[in-house]
Amino acid sequence: MSTVRDAFRKVRNSEVHRKTGETDISVKLAVDGNGSSRIATGIPFFDHMLTLFAKHALFDLEVKAKGDVEVDFHHTVEDAGIVLGQALARALGDKKGLVRYGNFHLPMDETLVRVALDFSGRPLLVWRAPKSLNLNRLKAGDFPAQLTVEFLRAFAQEAGLTLHVEVLYSSETHHLIEAVFKGLARALEQAVHRDPRVKGIPSTKGLL
Repeated sequence: MSTVRDAFRKVRNSEVHRKTGETDISVKLAVDGNGSSRIATGIPFFDHMLTLFAKHALFDLEVKAKGDVEVDFHHTVEDAGIVLGQALARALGDKKGLVRYGNFHLPMDETLVRVALDFSGRPLLVWRAPKSLNLNRLKAGDFPAQLTVEFLRAFAQEAGLTLHVEVLYSSETHHLIEAVFKGLARALEQAVHRDPRVKGIPSTKGLL
């Protein structure tokens, strides 16, 4: 007969590989890690975002991606979100003992971002930002800011997340994007934590 203690000993690791006509992406994920990472997507700014994502979520993360970056970055960023979301869902398994919810306000200099999320099994991204911040016109170096939203949408869909991300204010594109990735990481670190007081699935429905 399994016990709560036995469930908490389960290693929450996963590996996912996905290959299409546009991208070839492999992800190795350890949820209960220390924030180490090896990231190679062919997009330096995106590598930086995934590195700090792993660091602040305390995930051990390896991402290898080959995509048609000579066309643009869209396919690689979106598909990385898909594979990372699948890897997280697989690592969490049945979600027994999960805290489930996470929320975090992330300040970065002049920028403030709020992230709230729920491993509900009902995928949804709600993105809000001031009208003055038109992401279709903003870039951090050669990285289009709008791809941040595409990544989040793909990630939430595959991870089974209800994800709300709000940029409260910002005037610097690099800081905006970085605050989003760090805020997501810190909210996830809360939500994936296992609480020994939680008996079974953290839902009155008995299923997530």
